Amino acid sequence: MIRPMTAEDIGHVQQIARITWNETYQGIIPEDIQLNFLSRTYSHAMLQKRMEKTCVLIAECEGVPIGFLNYTKEDEDGDSELTAMYILPDYQQAGFGKQLMEYALHSLRTAKQLFVYVDGRNEMARAFYEKQGFQLLDEFDEYFEGFPVVTAQYVYYIHEPILV
Repeated sequence: MIRPMTAEDIGHVQQIARITWNETYQGIIPEDIQLNFLSRTYSHAMLQKRMEKTCVLIAECEGVPIGFLNYTKEDEDGDSELTAMYILPDYQQAGFGKQLMEYALHSLRTAKQLFVYVDGRNEMARAFYEKQGFQLLDEFDEYFEGFPVVTAQYVYYIHEPILV
């Protein structure tokens, strides 16, 4: 089941983020950088703000939250950004990510495009987004919390741009 996040989900989202980040970025991003990022970005106050200012969806299995997806509301240009999607490792590749994406895309039906930025070394995420129809736009070097990373920028065209 896919549904909007409520305040009661904050603890679950924090746990999902911590577990999936640790597994996904082990050996890619140092653990201290992960912990600092997670404690700041997934604090109770920050998750409250996310619920107010963006859209956060919860994937449940047997009534228990096992994943979430976070995206921005459509801006004046018709753009949105998928800012986070994490599913507990035991539930990955079971269709929950696809369900979250379908729900988000349905709610963004008037938007033009959805962007996502992925760590270039996160092959599993890259394969998932490509399978969902996202197209690679760019890869660039940047710093994440002071640590050098390669970021891949993808776009999903909700409404194909009209070429004049």
